[in-house]
Amino acid sequence: MSDTLPTLYCANHPTVETSLRCKTCEKLICPKCAVLTPTCYSCRECVSRQQKIFETAFWYDYPLTFFIVLILTYIGSRLIPSLGFFTIFLAPIAGVGIAEAVRWITKRRRGKRLFQLAALAAVLGALPMVLQLIYAMFMGASFLSVLWRLIWQALYLFTITSTIYYRLKGIQIK
Repeated sequence: MSDTLPTLYCANHPTVETSLRCKTCEKLICPKCAVLTPTCYSCRECVSRQQKIFETAFWYDYPLTFFIVLILTYIGSRLIPSLGFFTIFLAPIAGVGIAEAVRWITKRRRGKRLFQLAALAAVLGALPMVLQLIYAMFMGASFLSVLWRLIWQALYLFTITSTIYYRLKGIQIK
């Protein structure tokens, strides 16, 4: 009888020797295929299957999210000219409020792309006012006055989008 153990190879990379197995399915995996979890190493397929449990959004949560964020960020962008400097403080608060409105409307369901769709809607909702100010700048309006309003609108667009994105991002679903 031979004392040598058989050489084991990764299920995904047949030329790579390994002795590592996925905790869930027992599949042989190499370090490239292994995903470190809090308790062990798992293969990407098992991790993906586990993450699917957290994807709870229904199909109608996507258009609801899109239109809620689009409308609320547009309304906020209309208020920015009167806020000026206070945009720095109020835009993050508005972003949290919009994100919480989305969570309430969707009953806290999560989806793989829901937070990205919300960020896109935030950009599209705030963009008309930015474009309107750029147009006014080229049409001969007072340059300095339009420039300040454009700066506040751009700050609002950036702040509201990033706040909504990170507030809704939550658990990563791969």
